[in-house]
Amino acid sequence: MFKTEENVSLLPYNTFGIKAKSKYFAKVHSNQELIEVLTQFKSTPTRILGGGSNILLTQDFEGLTVLLSSKGIAIVSENETHALVTVQAGEVWHDFVLWALTNNLGGIENLALIPGSVGAAPLQNIGAYGIELESVVESCQTLNRKSLQLHDFSNKECQFGYRTSVFKTQLKDQHIITQVTFRLQKTPHTLECSYGAVAQLMEEKPKTIQSVAETVIEIRQSKLPDPKILGNSGSFFKNPELSNAQFKTLQTRHPEVPHYVMNTSQVKIPAGWLIETAGLKGYRKGPVGVHEKQALVLVNYGKATGKEILQLSQYIQNQIKTRFNIALEPEVNIL
Repeated sequence: MFKTEENVSLLPYNTFGIKAKSKYFAKVHSNQELIEVLTQFKSTPTRILGGGSNILLTQDFEGLTVLLSSKGIAIVSENETHALVTVQAGEVWHDFVLWALTNNLGGIENLALIPGSVGAAPLQNIGAYGIELESVVESCQTLNRKSLQLHDFSNKECQFGYRTSVFKTQLKDQHIITQVTFRLQKTPHTLECSYGAVAQLMEEKPKTIQSVAETVIEIRQSKLPDPKILGNSGSFFKNPELSNAQFKTLQTRHPEVPHYVMNTSQVKIPAGWLIETAGLKGYRKGPVGVHEKQALVLVNYGKATGKEILQLSQYIQNQIKTRFNIALEPEVNIL
């Protein structure tokens, strides 16, 4: 049975370490509890929290915050090559990666150590080191906030894109992801080891999903701050996707610009490179700043407000727009 609390601090529930309060707060452990709390607070503005790793709280919330705490990982079917694994939304993402590695199931090893919950992962279509979540999602079960009915969305119906999905666009705030079913590989595994730093470190290692995960963890720990020590939300901005004309203009001025050709009309460039080239890597203003090892990460050095981090992000956006005529979009959800 869920318990509703009042005037609860959300400090323990967001990785930026922001002090903000929610007027009402409830942890739910099942679909039934979720339905009950939404029914009870049907006329109250409601927010859903997972791992709190991709949000920036800029003010107190005068509504209900629901923390999804459902747990469970189960193989629901399998054949010679793949296993379908259903995971509850409240599971910690990295814990699920470790479970897959223990069970010798491949496909998500490149996504090791990404903070957050399983339920939030499809919303954002998380990705790292050459892999995006859409490549392994079979389906998502959701609860419609209005009808309180469960729905199943196929991979295609999720409309995945770069750091987005239908749940972040057309169906924003209309559905709550309650569980995700993944299609994971049994041996032999297809590995993605071509990404720069991964490829270099994997040269002398055995080619297994376990070694790929170990390499990714090594890279992430060397470059990214631990949110438990230094408040952050990982990559704050999306990597910009430029038209060929935009890219040629940029490349003329900066021949060294790293890039990835997406298709015949678009080229993706690293937002971190733009921020670093603009001289903002390691930039600090009071209690907020750009991380000294990874320009894509904004950090809370202690007691910063969400508004101060937001102001820093806007300053960076203005600098990049002025210098490169490129608009940076936040990857983080600003609340």
